[in-house]
Amino acid sequence: MRSILKIACFCLIVSLFAANHPQRAEASFDVSAASAVLIEQNSGRILYEKDAFTKRRIASITKIMTAILAIESGKLDQYVKVSEQAVRAEGSSVYLKPGEKIKLEDLVYGLMLRSGNDTAVAIAEYVGGSVDGFAFLMNQKAKEIGMLNTHFANPHGLDDHENHYSTAYDMAILTRYAMHNKIYQKISGTKVHRAPNPTESWDRVWKNKNRLLTKYKYTTGGKTGYTKRAKRTLVTTAAKGDMNLIAVTLNDPNDWDDHISMYEYGFKDYDMAEVLTKGKIDIKSPKYFQNHLFLKKSIVYPATSQEMDLFSIKYKLNKPDKKWDDENKQERVVGKAIVYLDGRAVKESPIYYQSLPKKEKGLFESVKKIFFSLIGVNAHG
Repeated sequence: MRSILKIACFCLIVSLFAANHPQRAEASFDVSAASAVLIEQNSGRILYEKDAFTKRRIASITKIMTAILAIESGKLDQYVKVSEQAVRAEGSSVYLKPGEKIKLEDLVYGLMLRSGNDTAVAIAEYVGGSVDGFAFLMNQKAKEIGMLNTHFANPHGLDDHENHYSTAYDMAILTRYAMHNKIYQKISGTKVHRAPNPTESWDRVWKNKNRLLTKYKYTTGGKTGYTKRAKRTLVTTAAKGDMNLIAVTLNDPNDWDDHISMYEYGFKDYDMAEVLTKGKIDIKSPKYFQNHLFLKKSIVYPATSQEMDLFSIKYKLNKPDKKWDDENKQERVVGKAIVYLDGRAVKESPIYYQSLPKKEKGLFESVKKIFFSLIGVNAHG
């Protein structure tokens, strides 16, 4: 991570060497996909895209949504009774048996590693009450997390509905959301999983279909997909150093190599710039804020070497209030820090005010009285 030293004045944008507009890094490669996107996970910044906002069929990468809803249901330890409808699901299968009881957690592993359509239906019936009920939950979640060009009609992605579609960018948004969940991270990145087989003397052994987990050392997870109409679809995640990337391709005959090419481009051409470091913020004016303001987290953003000197910062602070020094509440949000890249806002973080311990308050009491008198507020009520 590269640290960038910044000097910013209260409510003023301080641009550092921003005379010229930055040129977006030109990718030295092309992909075979009809649609593709590469984003940085922490910021959501698009590092590469090709027709990423066009609605297309998505096949089994649909199951990322199915998985995260199952995980968020909080029922992974509960047993699901497999229905006849689940067993009859077409396409890829883990060969569940009608009437068998299997942990929801194992169903999610079968869903993500082997792309079992039978597991997808079993999950939908258990979590959503029915396939249609689960599709409602899928669309509700899609709207909630900002998937603006997506509609789900089933939990598996089979070509049995015309109104089942998404975009490469929306699937990146979904994956970014899912990757905040540690259980999803673990399941998505698992190479082999064993699950009980109630009618046999051996366990089921499921190997992940995501070849990049063994082919590309930085891969951390993902989901494969294929139908005759959608063709090959693929979502993968990768991490190197402090950078985490998400790649999505739709209708791509060369998806494995294309994902590697996108990752190599992202890791080579971008670095995580530490624009602001967590801790105290040094604002020179007004004096009342000095030694009180801080950030809980550092602000980092992916940038090319040409962009590193094009960041600027604006602090927006609320009008001071005597209640900020309430000893019963040691910290409160009093504004925000906004990061700009070449004049465009790209990231923001809350600014916290921390009241001082009693022994230190006397040092600032006179400053407070003067400041509050200037803005017409009686510091003692």
